[in-house]
Amino acid sequence: MILPLLQVIFLGAFLLYLAKWRGSMRRRNIKSWDQLFSQLRTDWSAHAVCDQLLLKENVSADHSDIWGKVNGPFGLWVMFKNAGVLLEMADFAARNASPDNPVDPLLIESIRTDAMQIRLCVLMAIMQYGLQSVSAGARINAWRAAETYVKMTARITRILQEHAALQLPTFVSAM
Repeated sequence: MILPLLQVIFLGAFLLYLAKWRGSMRRRNIKSWDQLFSQLRTDWSAHAVCDQLLLKENVSADHSDIWGKVNGPFGLWVMFKNAGVLLEMADFAARNASPDNPVDPLLIESIRTDAMQIRLCVLMAIMQYGLQSVSAGARINAWRAAETYVKMTARITRILQEHAALQLPTFVSAM
């Protein structure tokens, strides 16, 4: 008697989850550029990190000062949140690109990979920070997240230049 009841409860919970997921996908798909830009966290800027990473490209860079440049766990969390929004922007550009000027699928896939790498590095850095204060592992994960974030914003800028040039000044000012 209890097994059929558990099956019905499980099936109901699964169907409820699918309905909520479908609704969230529908809401995500009808967002405009302006709504996506409004989701970007602008209370932290990656300018200090970008300058350091661009100046030290192809050089064995020092990871010790990245924690201060990123602004610790606060800056990492902003990167975590913005990575999801940047991914939505790339998907939006891919969905709404004209057939004669499509978005490069490899570019979209690299942005997806970057977003996941940023999120993993941020979570690992915050976890390491919580366990051991600012350890070498936390600094290295923060460095990886920041480096990937800079590359990801450059890729998004390239998409915006090609497919939404009017939105580019808003994006640059937000970042």
